[in-house]
This record gives sequence, structure tokens and C-alpha cells, in this order.
Amino acid sequence: MIPVEASWTKGVYHLYVVRVQEREALQAALAEAGIGTGIHYPIPLHLQKAYEQLNYKKGDFPVTERVAAEIVSLPMYPQMSEEQLANVAKRVKQFASLQMSQA
Repeated sequence: MIPVEASWTKGVYHLYVVRVQEREALQAALAEAGIGTGIHYPIPLHLQKAYEQLNYKKGDFPVTERVAAEIVSLPMYPQMSEEQLANVAKRVKQFASLQMSQA
């Protein structure tokens, strides 16, 4: 899903995060094409040391934990050319198509 902005806002687009069940496979496919990725916030908040006093444990928020294991940040920076953006989009689409055909 492409982000939608309200008419009264302007996003900073610091991260462009997608969710994919086969995260490592997507990262490998993009790396093979020379496209770097990142994993921001790999540890859900309730499991981070800063919140350990809340006494949450693994399994307390299963949806959050599943999502944290499936998100990957695609390249995004002001100097990206239209060609680079198109290449990232093309490679992600190719990966998704391949995954769907194998399902």
C-alpha cells in the first residue's frame, strides 16, 4: 500500500518500510541486485531493555512480534534518482510475483 498524505501534511519519508513474510529472501534478492536494505526496530518495544520494568515477555504481543520479524526498510534518500526508485520497485514486484507463484 502506498502512503497517503492528508492535504495539510507533508511527510519526511525517513523510512519506507514494507512487510514481507520472507524478509531474508527479499533482502537477499535485493542485495544481489546491488540494493541495500535495513531492519529498523527489530526488537518490539515490549521486549526492549528500556521497558523491561513492565515485565512483558515474548508472546505477550504476538502480532507485534510477527510484524517485527517481517518488516524491512527499502532505500530512501533525497538523492535517489527516478531510475533507482523504479529499479527498487521493479525488484520488489518481481520478488512478490515469484512468491505468489510459489504459494
